[in-house]
Amino acid sequence: MGLKTPLYDLHVELGAKIVDFGGWDMPLHYGSQIEEHHAVRREAGMFDVSHMAVVDLTGGRSREFLRRLLANDVARLSEPGKALYTCMLKPDGGVIDDLIAYFVSDTWFRLVVNAGTRDKDLAWIRMHAEGFGVEVLERTDLGMIAVQGPQARRKAADLLARAQQPAALEIKPFHAAAFGSWFVARTGYTGEDGFEIMIPAADAADAWRRLERGGVKPAGLGARDTLRLEAGMNLYGNDMDEQHHPLESGLAWTVAFEPADRDFIGREALLEARRAGCGRLVGLLLEERGVLRSHQRILAPDIEGDGEVTSGTFSPTLNRSIGLARVPQATGVSVKVEIRGKLHAARVVKTPFVRYGKAMIEV
Repeated sequence: MGLKTPLYDLHVELGAKIVDFGGWDMPLHYGSQIEEHHAVRREAGMFDVSHMAVVDLTGGRSREFLRRLLANDVARLSEPGKALYTCMLKPDGGVIDDLIAYFVSDTWFRLVVNAGTRDKDLAWIRMHAEGFGVEVLERTDLGMIAVQGPQARRKAADLLARAQQPAALEIKPFHAAAFGSWFVARTGYTGEDGFEIMIPAADAADAWRRLERGGVKPAGLGARDTLRLEAGMNLYGNDMDEQHHPLESGLAWTVAFEPADRDFIGREALLEARRAGCGRLVGLLLEERGVLRSHQRILAPDIEGDGEVTSGTFSPTLNRSIGLARVPQATGVSVKVEIRGKLHAARVVKTPFVRYGKAMIEV
């Protein structure tokens, strides 16, 4: 028996296929994963993401602490509610986790970290917070529902109005706001617009039912993975981990090397990696029949060293197999992927594959 979110009983009632995910009993799908994927791309779907860890940091030195802890620079967050995507690194540059940091006030930042890394993340954060007098509080009292899709904000309007938070509809992209015990963020993991709504656990089931009555389709982990991969978004444990740094994981844009005097954890290791050169993470489009999967070997003409698929799936939107892969820096456009002992042609492409429901690459 795994850990259960506040919505677990509702998932069972809806007939979801329950699987273990990072120690949590979570819905994989409610019937058709493909239909759930298309619902998010075309209208609106919702995900139970209550297994993610919400962590509140409070205290007068919270910003100073996060400037040391995170590879991206929270000094960029000057507007209350602004969000920042970043990584938390080991001294050798390996990625402990990727997360979103929300600036609520000068004495309150909120982090949302991954479920499978919850324990090690909290231990790392608490260890480094001690010297800054920052209080670290894991918000186990909250549930979280992600409402995503081109119609997501419109279909969430009734729920937010009934909760007396209609102002949430005016939140700008990659911003958030607190409304009493509710915290509404215009963020997501699908490449579509929408909200991630953090609410008291006791309110979660009622909110889910209201959204469902409003035409928002329940969706599980299966659709969440195909959607995030189409959007070119990394998955922790696949596309980055403690053995790989952001520069070789397609996340150089999340590292703020300036100002030069900000001594964040992992800085020196990343500077050395940048000087020495490293591999890179690319998008792959399979040119032949087959499906890309993690750990498949990649060969490139006239390039020393193999690459490896880090994430792969069949894209319902493109009707083709796509993936992310770590390859040598000099890899060109055409590569071969070894699938079940045979080499298949694939093309290196720029991600995202799909954004706001539209193909961003030529198939």
